[in-house]
Amino acid sequence: MMKMPPPGRRARSQALPPDADPFDAMRQRPIDEDWSRTALAVVRMTAVVLWSALCTPVQALCLLLPGEAKVAMPRLYWRGMCFCVGLSLREVRLAGADPSGRPVVFVANHSSWLDILVLGAMLPAAFVSKGEVRSWPAIGLIARLGRTVFVERRRVTTGRERDAMRERLAGGHNLILFPEGTSSDGTRVLAFRPTFFAAAAPFTAAGGAAVAPIVCPISLVYDRVGFLPAGRSSRALFAWYADMDLLPHAWRLLRQRGLRASVLHAPAIDPADFADRKALAAVAWHVVADGAATLRQNREPAITDVAPAPPDAVYA
Repeated sequence: MMKMPPPGRRARSQALPPDADPFDAMRQRPIDEDWSRTALAVVRMTAVVLWSALCTPVQALCLLLPGEAKVAMPRLYWRGMCFCVGLSLREVRLAGADPSGRPVVFVANHSSWLDILVLGAMLPAAFVSKGEVRSWPAIGLIARLGRTVFVERRRVTTGRERDAMRERLAGGHNLILFPEGTSSDGTRVLAFRPTFFAAAAPFTAAGGAAVAPIVCPISLVYDRVGFLPAGRSSRALFAWYADMDLLPHAWRLLRQRGLRASVLHAPAIDPADFADRKALAAVAWHVVADGAATLRQNREPAITDVAPAPPDAVYA
């Protein structure tokens, strides 16, 4: 006796044309998906170029105007850039994360060029960047318009660069530092270099006024891809480090949907509470690393998650 196929299977077979390939639809879906992602990346890249072209003359004008326009405009620009690349932002502030009346040195972990967009959108501060960025096409211009402080990290220029940062802080403006000195793979926070904390030391301004900056630790993690929690493998999509080329990395990222960055503001740290920069760097690293681990684990941050380490702690 001939065995008849299950009713469900026979119904699907009869719905196909006689000469149809039953696997054609399965092969077509990935092709359509690839084209849609490519189109999305093209749209986003076009939006980045147009938004930058629109904002560049406005930012240049703001530098000539008195007041806080020169600070507000870069934040607007970077927030627009996050929108253009399809990156949503989440901000978490713990108690004590908003000191008032003192210039702030924000210290954050660093894993990607996206960090500039995210922190530039959230923080009322200028970046401190390596000097070679000044000569990069387009990026160098954007950095200068954002009032970036460039450092060469050479012994002969250390004093001049420290004075430039102190002048900015004495004027009531804030700075953003990446004390790791390089970008990481996003799965850990590298040790902070104590030399980066020279700008946070109290000093006397040119007019004789005492200036005492405060250090605010910032933890930044990319925790959503495709609207789902990012794991160890998918988090590598965001990381830009070692000898990676910028454009291929950006192209892969622009093809993705549902991207999110989470930023944790931990309680501020007073440099006056520490004997030296080494102790300050160790505690700041501990706070930032703990906050980043909390965000990577998709846990809701609490004050106990980022409790400061003892000042004499040493981290390799």
